[in-house]
Amino acid sequence: MPWSEIIPLLLTSVLAAIPVALPATFTLAAALGARALAKQGVLPTRLSAVDEAASFDVLCSDKTGTLTRNELSVTSVRPMRGFDEAHVLGLAALASSEGGQDPVDAAIRSAATQKPASDLPKLTTFVPFDPGKKTSEATAIDGKLGSQRIIKGAFTAVIALAAPSPAAVAIVDELEKQGYRVLAVAVGSPAAVEVIGLIALSDPPRADSSALISELQTLGVRTVMVTGDAPVTAEIVAHAVGLSGAVCPPGKLPDQIEPQDFAVFAGILPEGKYDLVKAFQKSGHTVGMCGDGANDAPALRQAQIGIAVSTATDVAKSAAGVVLTEAGLGGIVAAVKEGRITFQRILTYTLNSVMKKILQVLLLAVGLVMTGHAVLTPMLMVIVMITGDFLAMSLTTDRVRPSKMPNSWQIGKITTAGVILGACFLAFSTAILAVGKFQLHLGIQALQTLSVVGIVFGSQATTYVIRGRGQLWGLRPSIWLVLSSVADVLIISTLAILGIAMAPLPLAVVAFELAAAIAFGVVLDLVKIPVFARHSIS
Repeated sequence: MPWSEIIPLLLTSVLAAIPVALPATFTLAAALGARALAKQGVLPTRLSAVDEAASFDVLCSDKTGTLTRNELSVTSVRPMRGFDEAHVLGLAALASSEGGQDPVDAAIRSAATQKPASDLPKLTTFVPFDPGKKTSEATAIDGKLGSQRIIKGAFTAVIALAAPSPAAVAIVDELEKQGYRVLAVAVGSPAAVEVIGLIALSDPPRADSSALISELQTLGVRTVMVTGDAPVTAEIVAHAVGLSGAVCPPGKLPDQIEPQDFAVFAGILPEGKYDLVKAFQKSGHTVGMCGDGANDAPALRQAQIGIAVSTATDVAKSAAGVVLTEAGLGGIVAAVKEGRITFQRILTYTLNSVMKKILQVLLLAVGLVMTGHAVLTPMLMVIVMITGDFLAMSLTTDRVRPSKMPNSWQIGKITTAGVILGACFLAFSTAILAVGKFQLHLGIQALQTLSVVGIVFGSQATTYVIRGRGQLWGLRPSIWLVLSSVADVLIISTLAILGIAMAPLPLAVVAFELAAAIAFGVVLDLVKIPVFARHSIS
C-alpha cells in the first residue's frame, strides 16, 4: 500500500483504540450518584467514594449515635458508703466539659442540675476526656480538705487509679448486666483517690437499627459493632439491634480474624479500630468503617470507605469518604444501593467500550484483507467516536438494578466477556461488509459508509443488550438513553443518505442495516446470558 493510505490507516487504528469518553463517563456517573445520595442525606467527600460504597462487605459500626439514639441519660446513681447521689453527680459534673459537645458530659451536667449539691469544691483546672485513658479529670479546692483530685471515666480505667473497692465491682457487674454504660467517679488527694460512686447511663437502641442491619445482611454486608463500652453492655445492645454472635475478648486482637468470628468488639481503643480494619483487610475483606472522633481518623482513612456519622468532628469528616447528615444506618444502606447502581452503569460502559474497541480495530484488519483498502477513514472514525460516546455517556442516567452482592472490578472476567461479545459484533460487521462487497458490489467509498453505519447501528444493539444482566426486555431505559439513541440513528442516517462527509447510500440499504442490527441484538442477547453467567458478571 502507498504511504498515503498507510498513514490514515494507522491514524484510524489509534483513534479506534482510545476510549475517549472514559474519564468523562466515569466522572459523570459518579457525580450523578453523588447527587442522588445528597438528596438522601449522604454527602460523599470525593466522587470515587460513590463507587467504593458498592464494594465493601464488612461494616465496622460504632454503637453510640449509629445503632443507638445518642440520647444518653443518667438512669441510676449508686453512691458508695458515706456519700449521696447529689455529691456524686456534682463532683462528676466538675470533671465534665461544658457546652454539650460530649453527650456523656452533657447528660451528667443535666442530671447534676436536677439534684444540686451544696458545699461543692471550687474548680481550678480541668482536663478533657482522653479516649486513650478513658477518663477526664479535674482539680478543685475544698475549704476543709484542700486540693482534691476528681476523676471520672470508664470503671476499669478509674479503678486502676483508685483504691480497691469490691463493693463497686459488684455494683458495676449488676448494672452492666442490665445493659447500662457505667462510669465511676473517684475523689481524693492528688496522691490517692477512692471511688465515691457509680453512674449508670442508658442510650436506647434506634427503632430502625435491626431492620437496617438485616437489610445490609441481604446485601451481602456483615455488620460488626465496634465500641469502647464494656463487653456485657455492648452485647446487650447488640442483641437488641439484631447482631447475633460472640463478643471478642478485650485485649490484643487474634492474629487471624474473620468478621464471622465475632459480632461485637468491645473495649476497643481508637488505635484498636485501626488494627481491626487492617486485620479484616488482611483476610481479604473490603471494609467500611463508621467513626465520629478525631482519633477515629486513621481507621477511617485505612478502610476502603470511611463513613463519618452526623455528629463527627471535622477531622473525622475530612478523613472519611462519606459523611452522614442523619443518625443511624439508613444513610449507609442508601450509599450501598446507590454505589451499586453507579457501579452497574460504569460496568455497562466498560463492557460496551471493550466490545467496540475489539470490533473497530479488528474490522480494519478484516476490511483490509477483504477489500485491499481501509474500510474506515480518520474522518469516519471521528464520526463513530462522537456518536458512540454521545450514546455511551447517556448510560450514566440509565435505570439499572443494584447488585445483590458487593461488587469488585474483576478486570480479567470483564475483558474476556467483552472480547467474546466483541467477536460477535465483529462477525455482524464483517457480514454487513461482505454483503456490500459481494452482493451489492459497492465501491470502496460506499463500503466505508456501509461500515460506519453498521458500526453505529450495531453499537445501538449492543448498548441495549448489555445494559441489563438479564433478558433484553428487563428494565425500561431512561429518557436520556432513548433520546440519545434516536439522535444517534437520525444523525448517522442523514449523513449516509445525503452523502455528507461520506459517500451516499440508498435509503433501502440504510434501512436494511438497521433491521439487521435489530436482529443482531436479539441473537446477541441469547449469547450474553451464558457469557455473563460463566464470568460472574451480575
